[in-house]
Amino acid sequence: MTTRLFFPSQWDRRTRTLAAISICLVFFAVIFIAAWLYGDQGQVTELDLRKLPPSWERPFGTDWLGRDMLARTLKGIRISLGVGLTAATCSACIALLLGLGAALLGRTVDRLVTWLADAALATPHLVLLILISFACGGGARGVIIAVAASHWPALTRIIRAEVLQLRSADYVKLARQLGKGPYWIARRHLLPHVAPQFLVGLLLLFPHAILHSAGLTFLGFGMPPHTPAIGVLLAESMRYLSMGLWWLAVAPGLILIVSVLAFDVLGNNVRALLDPKTLRE
Repeated sequence: MTTRLFFPSQWDRRTRTLAAISICLVFFAVIFIAAWLYGDQGQVTELDLRKLPPSWERPFGTDWLGRDMLARTLKGIRISLGVGLTAATCSACIALLLGLGAALLGRTVDRLVTWLADAALATPHLVLLILISFACGGGARGVIIAVAASHWPALTRIIRAEVLQLRSADYVKLARQLGKGPYWIARRHLLPHVAPQFLVGLLLLFPHAILHSAGLTFLGFGMPPHTPAIGVLLAESMRYLSMGLWWLAVAPGLILIVSVLAFDVLGNNVRALLDPKTLRE
């Protein structure tokens, strides 16, 4: 997503990029701080305040038990962000290890990793997520394992291609001639070069991880019903939309979309900041 439309035209590319990154980081900090300040307020039931529409006093309204939807939404997005961040980090680390191994440990390992990546990409994504989450017993652990085990192939291919290109560099060939092993070469020469790709890939995995974790929970294969995650809030709201309680779905859905878009903007701007072609613009 371009930042040219949202900032003064006299700002250069680097300034706009840093401003966009700062805004995204402030947005996520506000979510976590606000959720912490609200505490367990979203769990308090007030039956005399049931089904209130959004107002200045309660911007997101209340649900069928009188619980404040703003507090529940903030706590829900914090839980969903935590699960998505953990899953994306695990998936990116898997991709880093497999990408390095495929490029450095010979043709057999390369073929095995390539076959695993092709098999994972060929399997319907939602089916794979549901199967893994169900096999792991659901809950936060099941969602994290399912998302982490299904989102690594694309980043693995990127890292593998980058390492294959670096492997032919003179300093890598010289290290091999001096008797250095693949682990030493990977740690000293390859990891510093693939770190930008790893960081950008990690950031761009976050939106997918957050959406898929919320989707699994919405379908009933993720977080338990008593946990106010975004997927749980959206699933609960489906029973009340026909009664006119539209805000029960709009508020969590809107904050989920804004969070995913913010991560997408953050990832794209970090990539632009680390790209040598755009760094000096």
